Amino acid sequence: MKILKKVLLAVLAIVAILLIAGLFVSKDMNAETAIIIAKPTTEVFDYIKHLKNQDNYSKWATMDPAMKKDYRGTDGTVGFVSAWDSEKSDVGKGEQEIKKIVDGERVDFELRFIKPFESIAGAYMTTDSIAPNQTKVKWGFSGKMAYPFNIMRLFIDPEKAIGNDFATGLANLKAVLEK
Repeated sequence: MKILKKVLLAVLAIVAILLIAGLFVSKDMNAETAIIIAKPTTEVFDYIKHLKNQDNYSKWATMDPAMKKDYRGTDGTVGFVSAWDSEKSDVGKGEQEIKKIVDGERVDFELRFIKPFESIAGAYMTTDSIAPNQTKVKWGFSGKMAYPFNIMRLFIDPEKAIGNDFATGLANLKAVLEK
């Protein structure tokens, strides 16, 4: 009985330490990745401003081919919403909405995650002309991890994971546009 009490106290102490540490761990998350695509900026921008096109290059779109998708509004315009619903927990349920478009330069999205956890984050894609037939594309994300979930930052780097997924998506985008 004394051993069980000591184990229980040790577990409670570890949990308490982690919860206290979580008060000091950053809740902010930011990731950005870039790639050069051998196409004119107008052609690249006209492709990435349409959310439905993400099905052709986004890593997340390929994680569950059976996910249900729903669209509202006119794609490529402010207010268009692309929603998804998957039984797979690593895909979950949510939607993204085009919030702002600076023609030829930037598209801002709002990501609203519903399952497996509720969260709202901002994402964007930018294009920058490097040469007449070269465009630098950046894909970025900013959000917050709520307490106590921010404790996970002590053990994993979510920004690196998201950045890697963006890099995969941008490599896919490059392949699609340069073929």
